[in-house]
Amino acid sequence: MKNKLPLIIAAVVIVVGAIFFMQGGDKTAKKGGDSAQPIIIATHNWSSQIVMAHVIGGIFESMGNNVSYVNTDSQAVYESIRIGDVSLAHEVWESAFGKSFTTALDKGGIVDWGDHEARTLEDMGYPNWVADKGLCPGLPDWTALKNPDCAANFATPDSDGKGRMLEGPQSWHGDLIPQRVDALGLGDLWTVKFAGSADALWAELKAAEKEGRGTIIFNWTPNFTDGKGFTFIDFPPYSAGCRPEDGGDGKCGSPDGYLKKAVNADFPTTHPAAAAVFKKMSFSTSHIGAMAALVDEDKMTHEDAAKKWLADNKSVWQPFTK
Repeated sequence: MKNKLPLIIAAVVIVVGAIFFMQGGDKTAKKGGDSAQPIIIATHNWSSQIVMAHVIGGIFESMGNNVSYVNTDSQAVYESIRIGDVSLAHEVWESAFGKSFTTALDKGGIVDWGDHEARTLEDMGYPNWVADKGLCPGLPDWTALKNPDCAANFATPDSDGKGRMLEGPQSWHGDLIPQRVDALGLGDLWTVKFAGSADALWAELKAAEKEGRGTIIFNWTPNFTDGKGFTFIDFPPYSAGCRPEDGGDGKCGSPDGYLKKAVNADFPTTHPAAAAVFKKMSFSTSHIGAMAALVDEDKMTHEDAAKKWLADNKSVWQPFTK
């Protein structure tokens, strides 16, 4: 009996281990998650996108899933999703990223996973106090920009005497806005500069107000500025094919666009419950603006902003999980 004792102990260990495995010895599976394989969520370089990444990640984690985040170029991310390096995209803006998204769709491996309730607009505009000060009479009609007196009120040390428009990072839209300025015959009065980040745009808003000078910047909705007083310039209306990259003359503004979600084609198989929840997720303009405001106004970290938003908005996101 003494010689058989090690064999008996080994057998007990094997049986207990097998029972543990069948009952969910994998920690993630025991919690109810889809898989131990992490859900990879891309982050970009504007607040609502990063906060929403962590909001969605927090929801997935509440379901027992593992989540990881990877900083990815906002144009290249759709190819990354298509080949499986990233699991999903949660802010596909039509105007800025629609072409990259469609190109990836045509190749296969990425799936349109539906729209958010929020509609989008991405274009040049100004804080409402610019109009209150009468710095460019006639705005928001774009033809007001033809007035040399208007342009002079928007000059900065780096604009060579012209009015300055501050675009977002060039990786977002390339030369779209400079092409538009030239196409509309505004190049003699206006120059376009590129901000290094979204934070640089908000810093410009504060600096211009403090200095009492005019400012025209690239902005978007939904954003925290929705509640602060911001007006988009009324450029000639957008139509399919009007942009230079599509063969047009560039004399057009931006479209009222979608805000989509996209997933890797295998995601519904590897993470069926998470994929079903993500399919149901639909955030409104006010939801997304509030996420951004926690960072851009309240100066919280993106991670803490997401935790606060989740804690304060259970009635919004918990129905997605049912």
